Amino acid sequence: MAKTTEMRLVDLMVLKQDISKVLLYLGKSGNFQFQSSLGEKADGAKGESAESEMYKRLEQARSFLGVDDSRLSIQDAELPTEEDFNAAESFLQSLEDLTGRDAAALDNLKRSEEAFDEAASFSNLKQSYSELSRLSFLNLRVGKINPDVLDELKFAVGSRAIIVPLGDDKTRILAASSKRGRFALDTELQRYGFVPMEIPKDFKGIPDDVLETLAAQKKGAQDEVEKLSRERANFTESHKDKLLRLLASFSLGSQLRQTESQLESTQLVYRLTGWVPNKDCMEMMRQLDAITEDRISIRQYKPEEVPGVLAGHEKVPVKLSHGKFVSAFQRMIFSYGSPLYGTIDPTPFVAIFFTLLFGIMFGDAGQGLVFLLLGILMAKKVVKLGGWNKFAPIFIGIGSASMIMGLLTGEFFANEKILEPFERFVTGLFGSPRNQILPMMPQSDPDSIKRMFMFFGFSIAVGFVINSTGIIINVANNFLQRKYGKALFGKSGLAGAVFFWYVVALAVRIAAFGHAPRLYDWIVIGTALFFSAFGEPFIRLVDGERPVVENGLFALVIEAVVELLETIITYLSNSISFLRVGAFALAHAVLGFIILTMSEMVGGVGGIAVTVLGNAIVVVLEGMIVAIQAIRLQYYEFFSKFFNETGREFAPYKFEYKSGAEN
Repeated sequence: MAKTTEMRLVDLMVLKQDISKVLLYLGKSGNFQFQSSLGEKADGAKGESAESEMYKRLEQARSFLGVDDSRLSIQDAELPTEEDFNAAESFLQSLEDLTGRDAAALDNLKRSEEAFDEAASFSNLKQSYSELSRLSFLNLRVGKINPDVLDELKFAVGSRAIIVPLGDDKTRILAASSKRGRFALDTELQRYGFVPMEIPKDFKGIPDDVLETLAAQKKGAQDEVEKLSRERANFTESHKDKLLRLLASFSLGSQLRQTESQLESTQLVYRLTGWVPNKDCMEMMRQLDAITEDRISIRQYKPEEVPGVLAGHEKVPVKLSHGKFVSAFQRMIFSYGSPLYGTIDPTPFVAIFFTLLFGIMFGDAGQGLVFLLLGILMAKKVVKLGGWNKFAPIFIGIGSASMIMGLLTGEFFANEKILEPFERFVTGLFGSPRNQILPMMPQSDPDSIKRMFMFFGFSIAVGFVINSTGIIINVANNFLQRKYGKALFGKSGLAGAVFFWYVVALAVRIAAFGHAPRLYDWIVIGTALFFSAFGEPFIRLVDGERPVVENGLFALVIEAVVELLETIITYLSNSISFLRVGAFALAHAVLGFIILTMSEMVGGVGGIAVTVLGNAIVVVLEGMIVAIQAIRLQYYEFFSKFFNETGREFAPYKFEYKSGAEN
C-alpha cells in the first residue's frame, strides 16, 4: 500500500544578490512549502514596493478599459525590468491623456444637455416675467423640483395656488398664488424640495434660434463622446496584449517583493527553511546551484531529525502523488481532513470505492454514457466548466461504471428493450437466454424476490469490504506510527477487526451452511469484544503510558460497558448502512420503469418529450443524490475507521495571478 509522499526539510542560506532568482525559481516550481507562515519583519520597510504600486495602477487601467484577465497566468512571466517600468509609465500616460479628454467630453455633454433642457423648459413662457410679477394680486415662483412629487404638490396646494410645468420633463415649474397665500405656497414648495431659480425681469422665453444653437451644441458634444468611445475601444484593442503582459510581470514582481520583505535576513544573507518532496530535492539543489553559481548553502533533514517534529509541535506536510484518475479524488480526501505524514494514502481506495458505489446505484448504459462523454469533453477542454474541469476523470470513471451496471441490468435511457438482443446473446452463452442479465425490477415470482434479497446481500458484502479496508488501514497506520497498543486493541484495532470478521463469518456459516454456533465461537467473539471494550488500559500498557488505569477501576468498567455497546452498534450500523446502495439501485430501476411506462402511454412526439425530460431529470437530480450518498458512505463508514487525527496538507509557495473579478 502506498504511503504519503516522503518529505525533507531544506534550509537555504542565500546571498542578497541571488534572493530574487531563488524565490522566482521556488515560486514557479511549486514544490517548496515554508516551514512556518511568513510574517512581517519587525524592522521591515514600510510602504509598498514599486512593483506593487505599478501593479495596482495597471489593474485600475485594466478595469477602466474592461480588459478580461480571467485566463491570465503568470507561470511564464518574468520579473519586470526597467524597460517594463518605462513601458508601463508610457502606457499609463497615454491612457491618462485619453481619460482626461474623455472626462472633459462627458462634462461638456452634461453642461450642453443641462443648458438645452433649461432653455426648452421656458420656451413656452411667452408673457414677460417682469409683467407677471408686477401684478399686485399675483405671487410667482419659478424653480426646479423632482417631477415624481409634482402631483403631490398640486394636491397639497389645492386651490390656493396654480402649478404650471415648464418643459416636457416637468423638472421646472412656475407656481402662482395670491399675495396673501405666498407664505403657504412657500411652505409647501420647501416641503417638496423646490429649488428657486433667478429669472431676468424682462425674460419672455427662449427664441427658436437660440434653441437650435443649443441643440447643435448638444449634438456636437454627443458626437465627441461617441468619437472618444471609439478611440478608447481602438486603444484597448491595440494595447490589450501589452497590458496583460505588464500585469503578469508586475503581479509576479509584487508577490516576490512581498515575500522577500518577510524573510529572515541580515544585510547580506537571507534564510529560507521549508519542506520539499524528497523526490524533488536533488533536482532542486542542482537548479539552485546553477541559478546562484554555487553561491548558496543547502542543508536537508529527514522529518525524524527535526526537533519540532520529534516533540510533536510540528506536523510534516502531506503531499499525495497519483496519476490523473486517482488524483482527481484527492480533494475528496482533503475536504474531510489530511492524512498524517507517513501513513497509508487512502486516495486509491476512495477512487475505487466511489466509482463502484456510484455505478451500482446509477446503473443505466445510456445515462452513464452521458457522464462518460461529458468527462471526455471536459478533459479535452471542449466543455469548460471553470474549476470543475479538473474532475473530468471522475466523470469518465462514474460514467464507465454506470454503463457497465446498465449493461447488466439491461437499461439504456430507462428503456429495457433496446439492449435485449445483447442481453439475450450474453445470457445464452451461459444457459437459456434472458432479457436482462441482472433484472432489477421486482416481480411477483419467487425468483425475483430471491434475486432482490441477494442483491441487498451483495450491497452488504460491498460494505464489508469497505469497512474491512478502513480497519486494515487504521491498524497499518498505527503500526507505522509505532502506536502498537492502538493497532492491537480498541474497536478499530485488531481486536475490533477480529470481532467484526468473525461475526460476519459466523453469520455466513449459519445462513449458507446451517451451522449452529459452537462454544469456541462465543469464546472468540467474547475475547475480541473484551479487548475491544477494555482496550484503553491495554493500549496504555503496550505503549508504555502510566498509570495503566488512569481514572480508577469503577470509571474503567463504566467506560468499557459504553465501549462494548458502541462497538456492537457501530459495526452493525456500518454494515446495515450499505443497504442504501441496493435501495438506490432499485429506486433507479423503478424510476426508469416509470419513465418508460409514461412515454408509452403518451406515445408519439409527446412520448419522446417525456423520455428526454425524464432522463434529463434523472441524470441531474438523481446523479447528484447518488454522488452525495457515495461520498457519505466514504466519510462515515470508511474514513471514520482511520481518520482519528488529521495532518497538514502540503501547500507549496507559488505565484498565482488573481483576476480582477476575484480581488
